[in-house]
Amino acid sequence: MRIKLVFAGLLLLCSAPIMAQKKTAAGVWPAARANAWYAKHKWINGANFTPSTAINQLEMWQADTFDPTTIDRELGYAEGIGFNAMRVFLHSLVWKEDPKGFKSRINKYLEIADKHHIQTIFVFFDDCWNPNAKPGKQPEPKPGIHNSGWMQDPGYPLTKEADYAALKVYVDDILTTFKHDKRILLWDLYNEPGNGDKNHIAHILLPKVFAWAHAINPDQPVSSGMWDWNLEAFNRIQLQNSDVITYHCYDSPELHERVVKLLKIYGRPLICTEYMARPRNSTFENTMPMLKRENVGAINWGFVSGKTNTIYAWDTPMPDGSEPKLWFHDVFRKNGEPYKREETDLIKKLNGK
Repeated sequence: MRIKLVFAGLLLLCSAPIMAQKKTAAGVWPAARANAWYAKHKWINGANFTPSTAINQLEMWQADTFDPTTIDRELGYAEGIGFNAMRVFLHSLVWKEDPKGFKSRINKYLEIADKHHIQTIFVFFDDCWNPNAKPGKQPEPKPGIHNSGWMQDPGYPLTKEADYAALKVYVDDILTTFKHDKRILLWDLYNEPGNGDKNHIAHILLPKVFAWAHAINPDQPVSSGMWDWNLEAFNRIQLQNSDVITYHCYDSPELHERVVKLLKIYGRPLICTEYMARPRNSTFENTMPMLKRENVGAINWGFVSGKTNTIYAWDTPMPDGSEPKLWFHDVFRKNGEPYKREETDLIKKLNGK
């Protein structure tokens, strides 16, 4: 959910000999297959989606708070502006509590998304924000604080091989159940590995989850998005194991375009799975047209303003909970009114609506 762009690291990553760049791990799609898959899709664009009634992944997916009515309404907003893909976070604790029910709710979500002509990018693991997820009633939002209730997956502690073995059962079950589902666009296996102080866990879990996914061999491509060019070891694992290259960039369009040009060296499709933070000069107006021109998928952070509080900036809390003059993320208010009509008009235009 954050980006650290250090071009020295990115240039180093992209400066290896061409032959070395083309080496991939066992089970990774050849570049030709990945490019053929990408060519079958219209230009991929959409948002990271959590319904406005959910503070985090658990509140979105647990039986007591799963909210298909809101999901349907808000994905209708997405369809209305031409979005065709949404990135959605799962959580292993929901599966652990109720595997059958969780899969049933995933299927229900996919039914709703498909009705709105939207494919889904599902995310398994995540190193962002709060580490101590617990099932049951989730906390109320802290006024004016960005993602005050978002939960890492997994949190702490993860100290034994049995902990990872349990996560493998979860990943295997979800991937096996949905491996042929055409409503799913892509599996994003791990969001921002190593964020915060999660390097030790990520060094173990990131290669494992790629190996688990390759063993299942779903019809959909798998990936994990690069987000910090200082994390060279993670970046190499992500590049070598991803069928489609995904990345995050919240920088200005000039810097963002440099990232695109460098990553195109690898000859695979590119999807930006996080961008758009208005105060950081990453906006729909200055970035989305560039991504379309470069044929790069464009998935912005945030959709409908709600309990995640992502209209507030990462490090600029507003404890009184008042609306910021400039929203950080998000596109719509709960009633379906765009935050900025010129933004949604642009998105419609780029999507031919």
